[in-house]
Amino acid sequence: MGLLAAAMVASCSPYGENHVAVCGGKEVKIIDMAKSDGETLHEVWSWCIEDPTEGLPAEYAEYLNPLDECKFVDGNSKLLLTSSTSAVVLIDLKTKKNLFYARVPMAHSADLLPGDRVAVALSTHKLGNSLEIYDIAQPEKVLWRDSLYSGHGVVWHAERESLYALGYDVLREYKLKDWQSDTPSLELKQSWSIPVKSGHDLMKVDAQRMLVSGHEGVYWFDVESGEYTPFEPLQSTENVKSVNYNAKSGKLVYTKAEESWWTHHIYQENPTKVITIDDMNIYKVRPAW
Repeated sequence: MGLLAAAMVASCSPYGENHVAVCGGKEVKIIDMAKSDGETLHEVWSWCIEDPTEGLPAEYAEYLNPLDECKFVDGNSKLLLTSSTSAVVLIDLKTKKNLFYARVPMAHSADLLPGDRVAVALSTHKLGNSLEIYDIAQPEKVLWRDSLYSGHGVVWHAERESLYALGYDVLREYKLKDWQSDTPSLELKQSWSIPVKSGHDLMKVDAQRMLVSGHEGVYWFDVESGEYTPFEPLQSTENVKSVNYNAKSGKLVYTKAEESWWTHHIYQENPTKVITIDDMNIYKVRPAW
């Protein structure tokens, strides 16, 4: 294992492949899907952004509303939150303390990188649409920035020691450069056009494959060949927002638009069921696997 791939050691966590993190509006929930059905939702943890959280300034209740993405990171021991208003927050799921917060306009997706650094994909910025890098110890400082039109997905691929970023019509692969210095950066290695209009979400399935979703469908992406193929398990892939597939268990969890751009449901296949969350507009749903 390379130095960068080994930089983040997975921490023990009570959350595993049966758990998903969902967020929308002012709420975050962790749900045990194995114990939930269409009428009963089994929550194992929930948090309202207006509730006091150690280490998080009170004004972030405004900056985090509405929440866009909540992603398990660091061996499912932490939760990384983004808001399309103006914030990125990292919460320790063991202590429920806040570890990092930053004001970031229209932050749609983020991921934790080696060395406690955070990559954020934005859909708008006064300096242009951006991909940004922050350090947990210096949340007020942008360490690096690159233009990325309508950034909606960012994923750290530890095996390839690469960062993948999804924009409106492009998928990029970056390599870390001068990473242990005070001026780290990302070096663009290659980029691909995406086969869907308006990229919505990016998810790593395994070392070889990722899922790219957008307004017109969902596709497998092969990281070695750079080729796209249709994602077969879903019968209808239009307006799918997030797709999360566990190749080992065959479990598929996704969200999609129905009557409006937002959805109130989590769909789980194998077995097929629909988990309804009342009064919660869900954008993305993330599994802990």
